[in-house]
Amino acid sequence: MSETILITGVAGSLARHTAQALADQGHTVVGMDYRPRPDDLPDDMVFYQANYNKTRIEEAFRNHNPSIVLHLGRVGNLKVHLNKRFDLNVIGSAKVMELCLKYKVRRLVILSTFHIYGAHPQNHIPISEDDPIRAGQTFPQLADAIQLDNQAVTWMYKHPELHIVVLRPCNVIGPRIHNAISRYLRSSPKPYVAGFNPMWQFIHETDLIDAIKLVTDSDTIGVYNVVGQGTIPIAHALKLTESTLVPIPALVADLYLKVASQFKPAFPPYLLNFFQYPCVVTDEAFRDAFGYAPTCGIEESIRSCVDELTP
Repeated sequence: MSETILITGVAGSLARHTAQALADQGHTVVGMDYRPRPDDLPDDMVFYQANYNKTRIEEAFRNHNPSIVLHLGRVGNLKVHLNKRFDLNVIGSAKVMELCLKYKVRRLVILSTFHIYGAHPQNHIPISEDDPIRAGQTFPQLADAIQLDNQAVTWMYKHPELHIVVLRPCNVIGPRIHNAISRYLRSSPKPYVAGFNPMWQFIHETDLIDAIKLVTDSDTIGVYNVVGQGTIPIAHALKLTESTLVPIPALVADLYLKVASQFKPAFPPYLLNFFQYPCVVTDEAFRDAFGYAPTCGIEESIRSCVDELTP
């Protein structure tokens, strides 16, 4: 059945290609972002440029009355000022949820991240959705992501009529993804923290898009981790990129990042812990609830990200 779906964050590659996949299924897709309309967005797709915490966002709800909202527009870019990120991620997400309630949206999907669990020497393996969130203890850069997630979970129980699902994917990579991890995998020379080799998880963009489509077609509610196939030691993952590797002592890694960020896109400081300590999650609950099965192998995913074949 064709439905009207509102998607935030469509100036980003993941949301944009999710929008295209849903449009190809016959759904009417309305795109929204605080950034300008991307050049490769289909001409027939309606687009609204609006901050999620401003009044113009309501025009999209009022004009199109979506039955499904995919809030994929979480801002992780460190170039965006901290206060603006908070307004977009926390205040803006609250606005989206309030409008979903006002306009009787039947399905709301909110994209979070597994980074909120934090990488920590005391983490057990694997981490489930019921385990504590540690990241906020150390890194304010993740505070807005944690608040967004907590806010969404609260609304999930408070407003069951919205059929909210919160997704916490692991590292999202692929040829069309341009987040911090994907840029890092493509970089050369590639620094890493010497003496550490924790296990990492990746999910290919196509698998995450398939996961979002599965959630869109269901009314099941809950909080779910989402991962790809298997785990891999970070040292092996980096070797697959076939680039020059530069070991950095842990004691000076933070200083190195601060200096390097003056010459290239900023690398989130909280990721340093992920180069030293484990954060391996399980998505068994998601697979059981939605019949999810990723198709891209972990080594294939890394190589496809490095190739970056598609803009």
